[in-house]
Amino acid sequence: MSDSPVALITGGGSGIGAATARRLLAEGYRVTVTGRGADRLRRFAEELGRPAGLRTVIGDASDYQDVQTAVESTVREFGQLNAVVANAGFASFDDVTEGDPDVWRDMVLTNVLGPALLIRAALPALKQTRGRIVLIGSVAGVVYSPGNIYGATKWAVTGLAENTRRMVTNDGVGVTLVNPGATETNFFDADGGPPDRAMITADQLADAIVWAINQPTGVDVNTLTIRPVPSPL
Repeated sequence: MSDSPVALITGGGSGIGAATARRLLAEGYRVTVTGRGADRLRRFAEELGRPAGLRTVIGDASDYQDVQTAVESTVREFGQLNAVVANAGFASFDDVTEGDPDVWRDMVLTNVLGPALLIRAALPALKQTRGRIVLIGSVAGVVYSPGNIYGATKWAVTGLAENTRRMVTNDGVGVTLVNPGATETNFFDADGGPPDRAMITADQLADAIVWAINQPTGVDVNTLTIRPVPSPL
C-alpha cells in the first residue's frame, strides 16, 4: 500500500470526481478528494466505509492556500503524488445579457483559476513521479453557444491544457483534457434538473479519466471529447 500511486481530485465529493475517486481506490490508488462542503465529503467517505487510502480535505479550489495545503498534506501523508484531476467547477446557466455577475466571478475563479492553481501547486511533486494532470473541460469548451459564459470558461480550460502540455512534456508529465457532454450528475441541479436528452454517466466518465491516467510511461493522451449516444427505442 505504501508504494501504491497517489491521486488528488478537486470537487471529488460527488459526480464525476467521486466516481473517479471510487474507481482509482478500487485499482489500488491512494486518493485525496477536496471540496467546499464538509457534509458532502463526510457522506462520501462514509459511503465507502472510510477506507485507509482515502483522505478528504475541505477547501476552495479557487483559493491557492487551500489548494497548496491539499497538495502538500497529500505528499506528506502518502509520500508522493502521481496524478491530479482538476474537476471542481459549475455553470451559471445564463448568458451575457442576464444573470448575477457575482456568480460569474465565482464561476470564472473556480472553473479557470482553480485548475491553474492546482497545476501550480502540484507540478513539483508530479515532475518527481513523471505523473499526470487531468483537466475536466466540457463539450462547451470545443463548440460555440450564444452568449454562454460557462462555455467561455471551458474554452479557457481548453487553452490551459495545451499551454500546460507544451510547458511540461519535457519533464515527463502528461496532460489530458477530458471534455464531457451532458452527464448524469448534480451539475444540472441549479438549472432545475437534468435535460431531457441522452446523457452519459459519471462512471463512464471515470472510466475514461482512469484510462488516461493509467497509460504507460511515454504515452500522453491529449484530449478526450466524450458525448452520449441515444439508446435505441
